Amino acid sequence: MKTHWTIAAALPALLLTLPALADHANVSMNKIDAKGVGASIGSIEFMDTPKGLTIMTDLKDLTAGQHGFHVHEIASCDAKDKDGKPVAGLAAGGHYDPASTKLHAGPQGAGHLGDLPPLTVAADGTSKETLTATRIKVADLKGRSIMVHEAGDNFADQPKPLGGGGARVACGVVK
Repeated sequence: MKTHWTIAAALPALLLTLPALADHANVSMNKIDAKGVGASIGSIEFMDTPKGLTIMTDLKDLTAGQHGFHVHEIASCDAKDKDGKPVAGLAAGGHYDPASTKLHAGPQGAGHLGDLPPLTVAADGTSKETLTATRIKVADLKGRSIMVHEAGDNFADQPKPLGGGGARVACGVVK
């Protein structure tokens, strides 16, 4: 009988540790511009759950509204030259697309695996929200970068390429 009591007493503590066993990543995010990586703006936590990849944002100092939000191929937030001019975050490469679909079809579509749900920023410049991406896992993020674009994303390649999200304004590297 004592063995049953010990197991029953330990069960709540064991259940509290289960989320810690799930695969997760905590990514520090920074402003970026043509000069390179700038000030910290917070962090994003990613965790695998039965419903998919849960994304918990804790960001500040962004412009209000919706922003394109993606996993990019390369673990870099550095600027890189394009046509002789430095471009913010260009060293991160393109959207993560391991199946080479070359389609920008959104987080539920059959295109880039790196398409995440839109990031919404409140009027005070903060984003504290929980999002879910059903097609991607924490393991897919490792060795890549997380990118926030200046504008919203229409998840289409027309009328502008890659959803029209515009310049890259914030970035973090997943270790």
